[in-house]
Amino acid sequence: MSSTAVLEIENLHAGFHTDNGDLFALRGVNLSMKKGEILAVVGESGSGKTLTALSILKLLDPPAFISNGKILFAGKDLLEQDEDQLNQIRGASISMIFQEPMTALNPVLTVGYQIQEVLKTHAGYAQSEAKKRSIDLLNDVGIQNPEMRVNSYPYELSGGMRQRAMIAMALAVSPSILIADEPTTALDVTIQAQILLLLKNLSKNKNMSILLITHDLGIVSQMADNVAIMYAGQIVEYGSVNHVIHNSRHPYTQGLLNSIPDVNSMMVKNPEKDGKKSVLLTKKKLKPIRGQVPSLNEIPSGCAFRNRCDYEKKICSDPITIKKSGKHTYRCIL
Repeated sequence: MSSTAVLEIENLHAGFHTDNGDLFALRGVNLSMKKGEILAVVGESGSGKTLTALSILKLLDPPAFISNGKILFAGKDLLEQDEDQLNQIRGASISMIFQEPMTALNPVLTVGYQIQEVLKTHAGYAQSEAKKRSIDLLNDVGIQNPEMRVNSYPYELSGGMRQRAMIAMALAVSPSILIADEPTTALDVTIQAQILLLLKNLSKNKNMSILLITHDLGIVSQMADNVAIMYAGQIVEYGSVNHVIHNSRHPYTQGLLNSIPDVNSMMVKNPEKDGKKSVLLTKKKLKPIRGQVPSLNEIPSGCAFRNRCDYEKKICSDPITIKKSGKHTYRCIL
């Protein structure tokens, strides 16, 4: 394990047992995170982002399985740890914010009780101390009237408040790594911005590493230090956010970027308002990526993206080697 890496994933293969044989959803994933780094993993639904996150904590239920690879944390391969050892790591050293807080939180227990359970289990807090600390945590994540909200049930909170409660629970014992799986899904734009700013400030103030799972490159540009673009179970491009966005080398990354509306291109002159700029329409025509992510039993040979790529050539069906340009890597034969 690299001396500077807090988490390292090496050649991870995972998939699902089916009646027609094993289907692999992760095919040789390699990732590395430094202390205090925000690393974003970006891709469409079905690309393997969430499976990667769940593999780190071995939260895969059958028929899912991990067949090969290493996940190194604090000098240990997490894939070799038994359930008792992992339970000491989950929530304490590595925490996770799940995609939908309404289903991740227990609906019949108050949010305060659920936070207190983490504190008592991983930090040995007494009941009275745990309740006081849970109120402090709710206050830290921006929930107003935390003394009242600590006794609220999940259904009594708004979506943004539930997400903040999930973050409070995840941060209860100051983990080294926070995995955030689509943390702003189903939230309105204003609340999204607040949650993202909260996470960014927590990472900075606590020197905490964040693995951010998302499909939104707009979020990545605001939040992350580095970004890994994932497609069909593989990392197809990896590098600093600035480098990948402004010097993308893989056609899939370019396709994702071309699918983002350009706010500046939407500002056009309105002749009825003395030529002043007004948001009326977009000059830039969005270019969607044709087709969809292939199912696990239909991934083509060579480059998995070639059937959707505008630059496909015969050579793209050959095995693909990873190319490097400094610390920027990409999986494209052209």
